[in-house]
Amino acid sequence: MKQILQNLGTGETLLVDVPAPGVQEGCLLVQTQASLVSLGTEKMLVDFGRASLLDKARKQPEKVRQVLQKIRTDGLFTTIDAVRTKLAEPIPLGYCATGIVAAVGAGVDDFSVGDRVACAAPHAEVVCVPRNLCAKVPENVPPEEAVFTVLGAIALQGVRLLNPGLGDNVAVVGLGLVGLLATQLLVASGARVLGTDFDPAKCALARSLGAEAADLSTGLSAADAVNAWSAGHGADAVLVAASSPGSAPMLQALEICRKRGRIVQVGVTGVELPRPPLYEKEITVQVSCSYGPGRYDEHYEQDGVDYPYPYVRWTQRRNFEAILDLLARRRLHPARLISHRIPFENALEAYQIVAGQPLRKDAAGTSTEGENAALGGSPLGIVLCHTPAPGKLARTLATTGGGTSIPGQAITASATPPASPSAGARAPTPVVLGVLGTGNFTARTLLPAIRGLGARLRTIVSAAGSNAALLARKYGFEQSSTDARAVFDDPATNAVIITTRHSSHAAQALAALEAGKHVFIEKPLCLHPEELEAIATAARARPGQIVMVGFNRRFSPHTIAARRALAATPGPKSMVFTANAGAIPASHWLQNPVTGGGRIIGEACHYIDLLRHLAGAPVVRSEITWLEAPAAQARDTASIQLAYADGSTGTVHYFANGSKSFPKERLEIFAAGRVLVVDNFRKTTGYGTSGGSKLCGGWKQDKGHAAGFAAFFHAIETGAPAPIPLEEILETTRVTHKLAPAGRTPPSAA
Repeated sequence: MKQILQNLGTGETLLVDVPAPGVQEGCLLVQTQASLVSLGTEKMLVDFGRASLLDKARKQPEKVRQVLQKIRTDGLFTTIDAVRTKLAEPIPLGYCATGIVAAVGAGVDDFSVGDRVACAAPHAEVVCVPRNLCAKVPENVPPEEAVFTVLGAIALQGVRLLNPGLGDNVAVVGLGLVGLLATQLLVASGARVLGTDFDPAKCALARSLGAEAADLSTGLSAADAVNAWSAGHGADAVLVAASSPGSAPMLQALEICRKRGRIVQVGVTGVELPRPPLYEKEITVQVSCSYGPGRYDEHYEQDGVDYPYPYVRWTQRRNFEAILDLLARRRLHPARLISHRIPFENALEAYQIVAGQPLRKDAAGTSTEGENAALGGSPLGIVLCHTPAPGKLARTLATTGGGTSIPGQAITASATPPASPSAGARAPTPVVLGVLGTGNFTARTLLPAIRGLGARLRTIVSAAGSNAALLARKYGFEQSSTDARAVFDDPATNAVIITTRHSSHAAQALAALEAGKHVFIEKPLCLHPEELEAIATAARARPGQIVMVGFNRRFSPHTIAARRALAATPGPKSMVFTANAGAIPASHWLQNPVTGGGRIIGEACHYIDLLRHLAGAPVVRSEITWLEAPAAQARDTASIQLAYADGSTGTVHYFANGSKSFPKERLEIFAAGRVLVVDNFRKTTGYGTSGGSKLCGGWKQDKGHAAGFAAFFHAIETGAPAPIPLEEILETTRVTHKLAPAGRTPPSAA
């Protein structure tokens, strides 16, 4: 299928072929009929991508501060690599779509195949959308009007916060799509409305919709216009719907708002406001959050957990439904805002229009022009029209591998390996790789580490087909898919790397083992003891298949240098690892006991494994001491005490309450009159050691990712033993489960 993406590094807007998404639990698979270009948000992203690196830095000073901080803690070259990788990641454009439900995910009982829906989804031929970001379209609302639902909900939420009374004087600053939709809503509510804009065509359109308008391009000031319109009182309320890099629209709102009035910002503008007018007028200023309550709440949007109707009357989905009801009753007229209708296959023309570029004419000498004469050729509502041929969706899914991203897989283990040569003694074989997952860590760290190691990159899979397609192109995978079965069922693939969310690791690892593949799981191995025992049973029954977890710090040159120095040191060791992990919100998926399992299982396992590796002896005792935190905060700051069979001790300080200006990781080892210090895997220093104090160091931070993959591939290619003994992987996982249980019974199926 085709999808529109924006490259923030080069500024290029792309219409690319990507695998169709599969239907997910709690989601709808929708075949798009139309999508709407947002001139505000999308133009901002396109302009940002086309800006120079210096201009990008000027537009995001807070990101510059983060980059400088990363240079101080991680080094210049590591930071340069991170910035380049981030900018090279194209992002999907669009968030307003309408279409027909093609499939319904598990747990969805309020939609059916064939329903027409409006949804918050990107520009693509097929989209997978969580249920709370969808609403049913009434029969009498055509697709070209239903496509305005999401933008209409943004306008509606701003109007709700403004709380206009019957007969109130309400000014709308900025008459773009959101401003004109808000104008119609305000007129319908019984308010007197005055819109201000510098485009005379938009002002004329506002008048035709029942409002008054002030054309600021004539030199008329907004203050004079509002004073004349309100008999000198000023606006009771002001809705700022303009987009501007500066604060001029908000300053205008302050000027035209009456004393004790209210201002709501819906557009994207600066908010640097002087105190005197706020103080003197006692003005209330509020910023509206997109579609309404539920926005950016993962439990609402992704998990489908609704807010109780009596307590949160207007959620984002209920705002969608309200807009669709207004459309059905002909109280809202978005068709009058359409300036262009463009076939989706010619969608890049829309972004030429957004950028103000002349359209290229085709061989017949025609080009897409503005259709709404009332707008005088000004771009406003650009609708991308999808006209799928009969059966196209089925063909798309069949040819791109669209389907469920994770096959159903019970959390049980088969002790009988498949009839496969790999079930016995392992023979040397070239690596043919499948990768599951395309998250930030995979794209920015793991795939760059794999590149150049000689493996045949066969298939990469993600729930979002665009991510898989782009990374396949960038790193040279032969194919991309949205279905993990494309890896498990592929006889050519002999090794699988699993980098999906933690809750899926166990099921996918078992599926890979039962398919006869070697398995590399980016930590953790699993979230629950029952899952661990199932994996242990399956792995022990298949000694010819490697099971490896991404405990990469074992393979860092700094760890190797420390072990070399310790080899000549007799007796037990005292080890202290300090992880300045930093705070992440309690709402983050990693903190969720269902999807992430918490930060001890999800990240501190790295350091528990590293100390086990350096001790060279099993853990015989483990304890954890938590820092008590307020109920609203995540419980993620702790000290872990470990004792080993050889008398060594280890302490892992996992702290989420420190400063970002302090390096993230520091290891100190005390043994037999010597001290070794590993500073953030950039420099390793010995005290009392032979051969000088600097044991390891370089220009870049090296946590061992590439070396870990190289060891995994080498073992497959040569038949050598697994780089990390299976029993040590199981031991570390058992210790983390004991210290910080994930908190719920594992599912019976993935």
